[in-house]
Amino acid sequence: MTVETKSQDEESVHWLPMIAAISSISVVGIAIGLGMPLLSVILESRGHSASMIGLNTAVAGLASIAGAPLATPIATRLGVAWTMLIMIAAGALAFVGFHFATAFWMWFPLRVVLHIALTVLFILSEFWISTSAPPKRRGLVLGIYATVLSLGFAAGPWLFSRIGSSGFLPFGVIVVLVMIAAIPVLAARKESPPIRAEGEETSGFLQYIWLVPTATAAVLVFGAVETGGFALFPVYGNRIGYSEADAALLLTMIGLGNVLLQIPLGMISDRVGDRRYLLLICAAVGLLGTLVMPHLAQNWYLMAALLFVWGGVVAALYTVGLAHLGSQLSGHELASANAAFVLCYGVGMVLGPQAIGIGMDAFGPSGFGGALSLFFAAYMVLAIGRLAFRRGPG
Repeated sequence: MTVETKSQDEESVHWLPMIAAISSISVVGIAIGLGMPLLSVILESRGHSASMIGLNTAVAGLASIAGAPLATPIATRLGVAWTMLIMIAAGALAFVGFHFATAFWMWFPLRVVLHIALTVLFILSEFWISTSAPPKRRGLVLGIYATVLSLGFAAGPWLFSRIGSSGFLPFGVIVVLVMIAAIPVLAARKESPPIRAEGEETSGFLQYIWLVPTATAAVLVFGAVETGGFALFPVYGNRIGYSEADAALLLTMIGLGNVLLQIPLGMISDRVGDRRYLLLICAAVGLLGTLVMPHLAQNWYLMAALLFVWGGVVAALYTVGLAHLGSQLSGHELASANAAFVLCYGVGMVLGPQAIGIGMDAFGPSGFGGALSLFFAAYMVLAIGRLAFRRGPG
């Protein structure tokens, strides 16, 4: 193979596997967007307290942390496509199980199975997408992935508002959606990437957290800000004088920025020599936004405009962080690093709500922005340190 042919091959887009991975995980996103509010509503209708519902939901984050190290070993043995198909089936069965599980304790093992399956699906789909994307278009491809996935998450609650929570219908819809996600994976199964080349040695999973720290720390911050910020923004909005409806619309503006800005920011990342600079800028915008937020609170429209930009740029910590990860590693290392990436997101999901909640209890509404600022500021210190000393790839 000539150098020119090799270069052309590297720059070509492998459309079938990429579409398979993006479409399958996006359909799963719709199922999650529908399933999460559905499960909470059913538990509440059965008389369970908010704290018990929260406890059952919190198992999701812990299951994600537990499931992340399993993705690479299983996929190494079974292959990426077949592992994804098994996890799709496990997720579908878990969703059906919630309908038939009358005892509350049964919902805990079902949550564990569901979210381990979802975690493995996300890790392997992102590995597949990163592997299929040409290096100079990786940011664009991952921007498309993030946009389509966000639309899937948004479509889920809309679908829930249409079909309601009674009977087997919503569970049946979820199962159908999840099984539809298997079709593109089956179609592209022969093009699924190998996890490990023949003779390639495997290495420890946790080391990948530290190997590309500007990527893994970026997703930890995003997980903390997204989960904690979304969960407590309605409380924050109420305390600074917004109605429930106005606060909900502001949340919508954050989500809209997330959807509309990922492709442009992904394209920008493809034109930046070192994506760590762009990650640093994203964190700086996140920090500046939290500092400016209280001063714009009296004007809903200015607040909405700020949150649109803020939400999209902060979400790019995930998109650009994933692109940076894919640019530094390949093969088994990339698969393990993707698992570490998702694990750090799970850790952020656990840390964010706690930190923001404690901040608001201690300092009132200002504790909301204060806690968010700490996450962004800590990340900026790390990113500046890595850029200054140029240690390794990440």
